[in-house]
Amino acid sequence: MAAKAHGNPGSGQTGGEAMAQTFAALRPKLHRYCARMVGSAIDAEDVVQDALAKAIAALQAEPAIAHVEGWLFRIAHNAALDFLRQRARQQSVFANEDIAMVPDLVDPVQQRELAAAGLRNFMRLSASERSAVILMDVLGYSLDEISRITESTIPAIKAALHRGRTRLRTIMQEPADSTPPALHPSERTRLMAYIDRFNARDFDAVRSMLAEDVQLDLVGKTRMRGAEVGRYFGNYASISDWQLRPGLVEGRPAAIVMNPADLAAPPRYFILLDWTEEHVSGIRDFRHVHYVAEGAEIILLDPSN
Repeated sequence: MAAKAHGNPGSGQTGGEAMAQTFAALRPKLHRYCARMVGSAIDAEDVVQDALAKAIAALQAEPAIAHVEGWLFRIAHNAALDFLRQRARQQSVFANEDIAMVPDLVDPVQQRELAAAGLRNFMRLSASERSAVILMDVLGYSLDEISRITESTIPAIKAALHRGRTRLRTIMQEPADSTPPALHPSERTRLMAYIDRFNARDFDAVRSMLAEDVQLDLVGKTRMRGAEVGRYFGNYASISDWQLRPGLVEGRPAAIVMNPADLAAPPRYFILLDWTEEHVSGIRDFRHVHYVAEGAEIILLDPSN
């Protein structure tokens, strides 16, 4: 977990460039943690961006960090807790239980099962339980590393692990909701209009659906507003590695991006749309952060219904 925030003298790489590469390499891992902490792959990307912004600001005061990965995870951990406090879903952070004899090991098969639990299942744990289970069973950190990241004692972490694992296994045995997802007819009509025009590469027709002050967030890349958003569609016109399908991402209507060469493969990424009446007022495109789709709850809908 040790990494120095210094450049490589032999490579000509500056400390800032080396740190930027480290941030980029750790970003998917940070997102995996934050998604389970806040219960949303979409919100987690906001938390990761906030954490990285705080890390960049902190580097101005302390440019040399001895253990970059642990330092970044501590910032991301605190950013996730801040997010939860703002959402008023969690009032307490860590219990001060001192259960030194609680075992910290779990059967490898059970560990894999816990790691595969859905985001909403993790949200039914307390923040301390959630953090401990994610850091150890999903990301593979040791008790000592978790202690440094969360600034909690090892006995308290072991207690949270025991409670969290027990609770999560119980939750995963509950029957799943079999109610098929659906869109409201008006939502479906406008989403399909956007997707059909996009897939037909009729980008002039797509542009006609935009509100005058439409805002674009090409996550991890750039932001645009108003007339300049038109350039975004020009970029899509020049590539052919996409096909849109209607779907739901964490319950939100979305354009799901598939690989046209293998439509049976998992979704590559997704695009969220905000609407003001019949006009698109916001576009949030996750093309440059594919890892968000890996942790999101995505449901593809039948375009013919």
